[in-house]
Amino acid sequence: MEMTTRTTNPLEDYKKRSGQQRSRASSASLSTAVSRPIATNSRIKQDEQYHKDMYLAAINNALQQKTRGMSESFDELVDQFNLKQASVDTIIPAAQLRLWIVALSHVVSRLERCHSSLVEAVVGMPWTTMDTSFTKSYISFVGMLVSAKPEYLTLVLERIANGFTHQSGLQALNEGMPETSSSPLTRRMVYERLHCLLQHLLSLVPTLPSTLQPLLVRHFPHKRHTQAAQVTYIRNLLHITEYCPELSDRILATIIDRAIQIDVEIQVEIEELEEQEANEQVAIFDLDPFDSVVGQDGESDPEDDDSDDDEGDNFSDLSSDEGEGDLDEVAEEEHTNVLHVQEMVHKLDAILQNVFEYFSRSPLSSERSSAVPSTPSTPQSESAPLSPVITRSPSPEIAEKAQAIQRNRFYSLLSIFERTILRTFKSRYTQFLIFWYSSLDPEFSDLFQGMLVSKALLEEDQPAVTRAAAASYIASFVSRALFVDRESTRRVMGCLCNFLSNRLDIFNAVAQTGMIPPSMAQNSIFYAVSQAVFLIFCFRWRDLQQEVEAEDELAGVSAPRSKWMTELEVLPRVVQSELNPLKICSANVVMQFARVAHATDFLYCYSIIEANRRSDFVTSPTQGPQTSSRVPLLRAALLGAGMHSELNTFFPFDPYKLPRSSSYIDGMYREWSMVAIDDDDEDDDDDEDAENEGEEPENIGEPMFPPVSAIPMKSREGEADTLDVSFGGMSISPAPPPLSVSVAMSLS
Repeated sequence: MEMTTRTTNPLEDYKKRSGQQRSRASSASLSTAVSRPIATNSRIKQDEQYHKDMYLAAINNALQQKTRGMSESFDELVDQFNLKQASVDTIIPAAQLRLWIVALSHVVSRLERCHSSLVEAVVGMPWTTMDTSFTKSYISFVGMLVSAKPEYLTLVLERIANGFTHQSGLQALNEGMPETSSSPLTRRMVYERLHCLLQHLLSLVPTLPSTLQPLLVRHFPHKRHTQAAQVTYIRNLLHITEYCPELSDRILATIIDRAIQIDVEIQVEIEELEEQEANEQVAIFDLDPFDSVVGQDGESDPEDDDSDDDEGDNFSDLSSDEGEGDLDEVAEEEHTNVLHVQEMVHKLDAILQNVFEYFSRSPLSSERSSAVPSTPSTPQSESAPLSPVITRSPSPEIAEKAQAIQRNRFYSLLSIFERTILRTFKSRYTQFLIFWYSSLDPEFSDLFQGMLVSKALLEEDQPAVTRAAAASYIASFVSRALFVDRESTRRVMGCLCNFLSNRLDIFNAVAQTGMIPPSMAQNSIFYAVSQAVFLIFCFRWRDLQQEVEAEDELAGVSAPRSKWMTELEVLPRVVQSELNPLKICSANVVMQFARVAHATDFLYCYSIIEANRRSDFVTSPTQGPQTSSRVPLLRAALLGAGMHSELNTFFPFDPYKLPRSSSYIDGMYREWSMVAIDDDDEDDDDDEDAENEGEEPENIGEPMFPPVSAIPMKSREGEADTLDVSFGGMSISPAPPPLSVSVAMSLS
């Protein structure tokens, strides 16, 4: 039985009326002589309500018929939102699409599982490229949808996470863009609308972060993707942390993990690449992907072209290398390729620069950003920055919250360092994030040093490699950080020297009883700490001296004379012990320590170094001098497999050479030229003569310390007291004695 169109099929009625309206508009434009009635506000409101009722009736009818098994009207309704399949002539204006969205907002509770294709079409449409009026209605609809039907939350968040990628704007354009504003649509506007939607959903669904986090990881660009892809996604992730602090730790860990993956592939010096670097690469590096106009970006990322919009690409799994397919084979071939390494350098530089910028922005901006209501009624300008700038003085409450945010970020970064960076030996630059952040507050620097010293000296359940890495980090940090003051340097050096004294006592006691010597792991830590002491001495020997008043009997006046801190008295025992660290530690560190110690009249090491050198060779009657097989066997026995190479090559805060992000490090980094002894060249000549002759030059003066046998042994109780105070509250700053009694017991 045939009924009127309006009763049986409102979609057909809508199409006919839309066609008639377009025909009337076209006829009216051809004749301006025909007078038109004046439209009053009342008539306009009546007409709008009529259209709303018509659209709502069409949707109700389509949903009802679909539930009864008749899908013709429902399929036509779905086609209204499938803009990818629409031709240029059939594209629906954004104003009419908005009416469909408003009508759908009234029936979200009726959207059952059989209507999922309609929800998928609406969620998948390129709404971020449309006008402001449509985006407001769309954000409101999605909020109602996830509130009434939580099962669609993952689908919505999947599209949002994918929208934060570099290719999202171009993909939206290819799907069909019904209407845009008169000004060019930039990626910045697209991303801001996505953030506005996400903030709105966060206000409605408190448990949203747990669902969003794995989706953000899934869509993270693979390390082979372009620099623009990496920077775009990372900047969006960092912006999420400003209004969703629950995800800050995990987002920061994800970004640092990606930086580490790229960092370990840069195992060449930057200077070797600069001469072969093309000018085109530098120009690309300067582009801000957020300011590029959608659809006018030039060539797209080749890796992104084949990605699946709905499921994400297989290259964005951050947790492992599984599923990377042919990329693994390509990576092996490119590993030694200069262009490949240059590309990795630029990516890492850009990533770290953006993280530094994020850290350097005042937490007040994120505090204010999170205070802005994230509703569709607060649109943001296309040119507005992601983080607003505050010009007026903050209130004490806001300032206190900002300090709390800064402190929480540091603890997050410290935790990430302990879990990831500390256990990655080949990292060259990523660790400078915590180097820089520690400079913001003396408390941060103090806590970082305390954690490293604790890892290296106290936590004996840690793997030997981790403890050795911690020793390398504390030595490099104290040596290179300009913001580590004299007192902190002396406290760290005192802790390290007391540890060496303890280990020597144990080693000697065990040797006298004839028992089995200490384990290889214990010996390896001894050498790592010895090398740390040598390195710190080379850079900070001036801070290890102390001024004392000595009475001049002849003149009867007081005159200052230099004297070394008492904890350094153990170093002659260390270098002369049977463990012989001058033979095992890095040759570069040992030779520099010998030069500085000799030039400062602290200690003479060349005789031991020369004896070690002679012991490395044996004379064969037929073949002459040969390297003794005893040396590598000894080092392998003392350090364990792989430890010796790491001990010789791992100096985590070596000079920072990334061109763009280096500006954050330059002003707080101690170069060797800043502390080198002026007459170094002259001393080198004397040292070479001493090495050739195998005996001490006559003019070196009396060594600072007497022979080892003349040095009184410090009581175990005195050492315990010193360490107890030093490690109070996981910090190397002095603290009240009752804070940590267990420290002394762990070293005894």
